[in-house]
Amino acid sequence: MSPELFGSGPNIPQPLKHKIFVSYHHGGDQAYYNAFSKAFHDSYDVIYDNSLERQVDSDNVDYVRRRIQENYITGTSCTIVLVGKETWGRKYVDWEIEATLDREHGLIGVYLPTAARSADNKITVPGRLYDNIQSGFALWLSWQQITASAAQLERYLAEAKTRSPKRIINTRDRRLRNA
Repeated sequence: MSPELFGSGPNIPQPLKHKIFVSYHHGGDQAYYNAFSKAFHDSYDVIYDNSLERQVDSDNVDYVRRRIQENYITGTSCTIVLVGKETWGRKYVDWEIEATLDREHGLIGVYLPTAARSADNKITVPGRLYDNIQSGFALWLSWQQITASAAQLERYLAEAKTRSPKRIINTRDRRLRNA
Protein backbone atom coordinates (compact mmCIF):
# COMPACT_ATOMS: atom_id res chain seq x y z
CA MET A 1 0.00 0.00 0.00
CA SER A 2 1.25 3.46 -0.86
CA PRO A 3 2.25 5.79 2.02
CA GLU A 4 0.29 8.58 0.28
CA LEU A 5 -2.95 6.91 1.36
CA PHE A 6 -2.08 7.64 4.96
CA GLY A 7 -1.22 11.30 4.50
CA SER A 8 2.56 11.02 4.61
CA GLY A 9 3.35 11.53 0.95
CA PRO A 10 5.05 14.55 -0.62
CA ASN A 11 1.80 15.89 -2.10
CA ILE A 12 0.05 16.36 1.24
CA PRO A 13 0.14 20.06 2.22
CA GLN A 14 1.84 20.80 5.51
CA PRO A 15 0.09 23.07 8.01
CA LEU A 16 1.09 26.71 7.60
CA LYS A 17 3.43 27.97 10.31
CA HIS A 18 2.54 31.43 11.55
CA LYS A 19 5.43 33.87 11.37
CA ILE A 20 6.20 35.90 14.45
CA PHE A 21 8.97 38.41 14.96
CA VAL A 22 10.81 38.37 18.28
CA SER A 23 12.51 41.57 19.40
CA TYR A 24 14.94 41.44 22.30
CA HIS A 25 18.28 42.69 23.63
CA HIS A 26 20.84 40.28 22.21
CA GLY A 27 23.48 41.03 24.80
CA GLY A 28 21.22 40.36 27.75
CA ASP A 29 18.36 38.09 26.73
CA GLN A 30 19.70 35.68 24.11
CA ALA A 31 19.10 32.67 26.38
CA TYR A 32 15.38 33.54 26.65
CA TYR A 33 15.09 33.91 22.88
CA ASN A 34 16.81 30.54 22.43
CA ALA A 35 14.45 28.88 24.92
CA PHE A 36 11.39 30.45 23.23
CA SER A 37 12.55 29.45 19.77
CA LYS A 38 13.32 25.88 20.86
CA ALA A 39 9.96 25.49 22.63
CA PHE A 40 7.90 26.68 19.66
CA HIS A 41 9.96 25.85 16.56
CA ASP A 42 7.48 23.14 15.50
CA SER A 43 4.48 25.48 15.68
CA TYR A 44 5.85 28.84 14.52
CA ASP A 45 8.35 30.32 12.15
CA VAL A 46 10.16 32.51 14.68
CA ILE A 47 11.96 35.41 13.07
CA TYR A 48 14.41 37.69 14.81
CA ASP A 49 16.72 40.46 13.72
CA ASN A 50 20.00 38.50 13.51
CA SER A 51 21.88 41.43 15.06
CA LEU A 52 20.88 44.18 12.66
CA GLU A 53 23.84 46.40 13.50
CA ARG A 54 26.22 43.99 11.78
CA GLN A 55 23.89 42.93 8.95
CA VAL A 56 22.67 46.33 7.79
CA ASP A 57 25.98 48.18 8.29
CA SER A 58 24.60 51.69 7.96
CA ASP A 59 24.25 54.78 10.16
CA ASN A 60 21.27 56.02 8.15
CA VAL A 61 18.31 55.65 10.53
CA ASP A 62 15.64 55.73 7.80
CA TYR A 63 17.47 53.10 5.75
CA VAL A 64 17.86 50.77 8.76
CA ARG A 65 14.21 51.26 9.71
CA ARG A 66 13.11 50.47 6.16
CA ARG A 67 15.24 47.31 6.17
CA ILE A 68 13.66 46.23 9.49
CA GLN A 69 10.20 46.71 8.04
CA GLU A 70 10.87 45.10 4.66
CA ASN A 71 13.11 42.20 5.70
CA TYR A 72 11.84 41.27 9.14
CA ILE A 73 8.36 42.66 9.92
CA THR A 74 6.73 42.14 6.49
CA GLY A 75 5.25 38.65 6.32
CA THR A 76 4.79 38.33 10.05
CA SER A 77 1.55 38.91 11.91
CA CYS A 78 2.78 39.70 15.40
CA THR A 79 5.86 40.95 17.23
CA ILE A 80 6.81 39.61 20.64
CA VAL A 81 9.11 41.88 22.65
CA LEU A 82 11.12 40.04 25.31
CA VAL A 83 11.67 42.64 28.04
CA GLY A 84 14.76 42.02 30.16
CA LYS A 85 16.98 44.25 32.26
CA GLU A 86 18.27 46.54 29.48
CA THR A 87 15.61 46.15 26.78
CA TRP A 88 13.99 49.50 27.61
CA GLY A 89 17.02 51.41 26.30
CA ARG A 90 17.81 49.56 23.05
CA LYS A 91 17.32 51.60 19.87
CA TYR A 92 16.72 48.62 17.57
CA VAL A 93 14.00 47.29 19.86
CA ASP A 94 12.32 50.71 19.64
CA TRP A 95 12.62 50.69 15.84
CA GLU A 96 11.26 47.15 15.59
CA ILE A 97 8.24 48.12 17.71
CA GLU A 98 7.74 51.24 15.59
CA ALA A 99 7.83 49.19 12.37
CA THR A 100 5.37 46.68 13.84
CA LEU A 101 2.95 49.47 14.73
CA ASP A 102 3.35 51.09 11.29
CA ARG A 103 2.21 47.76 9.79
CA GLU A 104 -0.61 47.44 12.38
CA HIS A 105 0.59 43.97 13.36
CA GLY A 106 -0.14 42.44 16.75
CA LEU A 107 2.18 43.39 19.62
CA ILE A 108 2.94 41.41 22.77
CA GLY A 109 5.30 42.51 25.51
CA VAL A 110 6.74 39.73 27.68
CA TYR A 111 8.47 40.55 30.93
CA LEU A 112 11.34 38.24 31.70
CA PRO A 113 12.51 37.25 35.19
CA THR A 114 15.50 39.55 34.56
CA ALA A 115 13.38 42.64 33.79
CA ALA A 116 14.52 45.89 35.41
CA ARG A 117 12.31 46.93 38.30
CA SER A 118 11.96 50.30 39.99
CA ALA A 119 11.95 50.83 43.76
CA ASP A 120 8.15 50.37 43.76
CA ASN A 121 8.53 47.08 41.82
CA LYS A 122 7.32 48.42 38.46
CA ILE A 123 8.96 46.94 35.36
CA THR A 124 10.85 49.31 33.06
CA VAL A 125 9.78 48.79 29.44
CA PRO A 126 10.57 50.44 26.11
CA GLY A 127 8.55 53.68 25.90
CA ARG A 128 6.75 52.82 22.67
CA LEU A 129 5.70 49.44 24.09
CA TYR A 130 4.51 51.14 27.30
CA ASP A 131 2.31 53.55 25.31
CA ASN A 132 0.60 50.64 23.58
CA ILE A 133 0.15 48.58 26.74
CA GLN A 134 -1.53 51.62 28.30
CA SER A 135 -3.76 52.18 25.25
CA GLY A 136 -4.91 48.57 25.29
CA PHE A 137 -3.33 47.69 21.94
CA ALA A 138 -0.42 45.56 23.17
CA LEU A 139 -0.75 42.55 25.42
CA TRP A 140 1.50 42.48 28.51
CA LEU A 141 2.36 38.98 29.69
CA SER A 142 4.86 37.17 31.86
CA TRP A 143 7.48 34.73 30.60
CA GLN A 144 5.55 31.95 32.35
CA GLN A 145 2.31 32.87 30.58
CA ILE A 146 3.78 33.06 27.08
CA THR A 147 5.71 29.79 27.38
CA ALA A 148 3.03 27.73 29.15
CA SER A 149 2.01 25.85 25.99
CA ALA A 150 1.73 26.17 22.22
CA ALA A 151 -2.06 26.29 22.55
CA GLN A 152 -1.87 29.16 25.04
CA LEU A 153 0.61 31.05 22.84
CA GLU A 154 -1.78 30.60 19.90
CA ARG A 155 -4.59 32.19 21.95
CA TYR A 156 -2.39 35.16 22.87
CA LEU A 157 -1.32 35.64 19.25
CA ALA A 158 -4.93 35.50 18.08
CA GLU A 159 -5.95 38.05 20.71
CA ALA A 160 -3.08 40.39 19.81
CA LYS A 161 -3.95 40.23 16.10
CA THR A 162 -7.58 41.19 16.76
CA ARG A 163 -6.85 44.33 18.79
CA SER A 164 -8.11 47.47 17.09
CA PRO A 165 -5.40 49.46 15.29
CA LYS A 166 -7.26 52.58 16.46
CA ARG A 167 -5.58 51.95 19.82
CA ILE A 168 -2.07 52.23 18.36
CA ILE A 169 0.09 55.02 19.75
CA ASN A 170 3.22 55.50 17.66
CA THR A 171 4.03 59.16 18.27
CA ARG A 172 7.20 59.00 20.37
CA ASP A 173 10.44 60.32 18.96
CA ARG A 174 12.57 57.50 17.62
CA ARG A 175 15.36 56.41 19.97
CA LEU A 176 18.59 57.36 18.21
CA ARG A 177 21.09 55.67 20.55
CA ASN A 178 21.23 52.94 23.12
CA ALA A 179 20.91 53.94 26.77
